[in-house]
Amino acid sequence: MGTFIRGGGLQKSDFTTDGFPCIHYGQIHTFYKTYAYETISYTSNELAAKLKHAKYGDLIIATTSEDVDGCCKAVAWLGGNEVAISGDSYIFRHNQNPKYISYLFQTDMFLKYKRMAATGTKVTRVSGDSMKKFVFPIPPLDEQERIVAILDSFETLVNDLTAGLPAEIEARRKQYEYYRNKLLTFKKIA
Repeated sequence: MGTFIRGGGLQKSDFTTDGFPCIHYGQIHTFYKTYAYETISYTSNELAAKLKHAKYGDLIIATTSEDVDGCCKAVAWLGGNEVAISGDSYIFRHNQNPKYISYLFQTDMFLKYKRMAATGTKVTRVSGDSMKKFVFPIPPLDEQERIVAILDSFETLVNDLTAGLPAEIEARRKQYEYYRNKLLTFKKIA
């Protein structure tokens, strides 16, 4: 289904205010969500030339964490430019819907695999060789797109207060009006 490419050679001390876009594995834990279109960090073009680059649609996976749950947190790269990645991360290059694969990395099924493959006590890691052995159901691309559309809607409701909260308030207001009208007209509620 795809290939894993290990990153390396990028430290936080290599960040610059401009230059080549980059993602450090620690930022995947603290800043990025399911997918990203732009980075918050850059590095010099000289260093970037020596690093591994994620392309549009690739998954960038942080394979190191303090615990198993944090291991293998992934972000689908949807930006227009390539992005350099750090060590303790992998690129997963594939031919599937990138958001679908990123959502798949958040499932209980994936957590089960992570728990079996994780190594280390103080710092937990999952290797690319281990991830190659994980088996998942992969529906056709049109079904992946349908699933992604549904999950994107839920993610917006949950994570985007400007969109989610007003929509939820409006839904509850309509629900209240419906029940108020039914109850106060003494009509049977179906």
